[in-house]
Amino acid sequence: MLNALRDMSLHRQVFALALPMVLSNITVPLLGLVDAAVIGHLDQAWYLGGVAVGSTMINVTFWLLGFLRMATTGLSAQAYGASDKSAQAAVFLQGLALAWLLALVLIIFHNPVADLVFQFSDASAEVKQYAAQYFSIRIWGAPAALANFVIIGWLLGSQNARLPMWLLIVTNVVNIVLDVLFVVGLNWKVQGAALASVIADYSGLALGLWFVSRQWLAQALPPWREKLGTICAGTGRLLKLNRDIFLRSLCLQLAFTFMTFQGATLGDDIVAANAVLMSFLMLVSYAMDGFAYAMEAMVGKAIGARNRQELGRTLVGTTFWSLVISLLLTLVFVFGGGAIIALISDIPAVQQEAALYLPWLAAVPLVSMWCFLLDGIFIGATRGREMRNSMVVATSSFFALWWLLSDWGNHALWAAMLGFLAMRGIGLSVIFAYQWQKNIFLEPFSANK
Repeated sequence: MLNALRDMSLHRQVFALALPMVLSNITVPLLGLVDAAVIGHLDQAWYLGGVAVGSTMINVTFWLLGFLRMATTGLSAQAYGASDKSAQAAVFLQGLALAWLLALVLIIFHNPVADLVFQFSDASAEVKQYAAQYFSIRIWGAPAALANFVIIGWLLGSQNARLPMWLLIVTNVVNIVLDVLFVVGLNWKVQGAALASVIADYSGLALGLWFVSRQWLAQALPPWREKLGTICAGTGRLLKLNRDIFLRSLCLQLAFTFMTFQGATLGDDIVAANAVLMSFLMLVSYAMDGFAYAMEAMVGKAIGARNRQELGRTLVGTTFWSLVISLLLTLVFVFGGGAIIALISDIPAVQQEAALYLPWLAAVPLVSMWCFLLDGIFIGATRGREMRNSMVVATSSFFALWWLLSDWGNHALWAAMLGFLAMRGIGLSVIFAYQWQKNIFLEPFSANK
């Protein structure tokens, strides 16, 4: 372990994969801020409400289909580690075909889905009108948005994080520029905001396909036309992995959605305070996701090469830097949490409520780092079944903790969330320790049934 920590090439490898993804993640909240700013300056509040509801619908839909990136990263990294050029080509083409098939389904059924969602919404008629308008335009970006998941995952699996970084940055910058042009300059209002995102998605797709072609040539992969006939071969493996990761993501979304809606029943000040504190959680997520992505790519490569020693070095290096980042975030929350809260909201009642629950957030970085890292390990190992099962246990724990502590009010929600994050890490740790001890963790995914 000490030898691995002294290996500077290992640290360079970790940062070469992690840092670009952390930097690209920074553009995500920036995009949300610009969206809110340009729409928020229109003459009616329902424009902003419509964009908020419509974008939430799109973001949740796309986020649930994020398994396209995760599965592609793990499978392509394993193919890269095994030096299997044919498998690398097949993984990309299969992922792209699945992405476009799912996009077609979304486009065909988007109207009934929107109608169903609005039946459960108490939003005003104007907000629903503009949300539907936004959603009906944004959904046409699905072929590009879902294909970009596959492109990013494939490039990461090929041990290249710089190209995904530029893909994400360029896509978000194009979106921001077009937001300002369409909404402020041309006064296209909600339609302009939605159209800006669609064009940005297709701009990202064009850039991403160019990046893939460069990587394809650099690795001397077989011509894609030769692999078209083999797209269906091995698709069952991809579908099974995607199914398990989808169910895992569904459980995760269920816990976060419940926390938002249950917090809303406790009063306006509490729901506002929770929104402020959730931004802290997003900060942790953006920081830790970069190292999780690095773990996915490096673990997948080591497993593809069936190299136990390389896998051990990967675990040591990424865990070390994740711990350092978590400690720094904890110190920021402990000593600067009040200042961050004041920066986000200047409403005294909201600041007081947020400060009351801040101690729960101070514990989040050190507790959650394990679930982020272990997610990366199991995605790289393409062990979706274990991720699914442990997430079901963690989600059950979340609701059990909330029910047992429900007399605590909002403290019960944050205790349940912390327990949820802890159980995700504990569950995967137990599974990993068992499989590592039995020397079965390096077995290929096809044997993991």
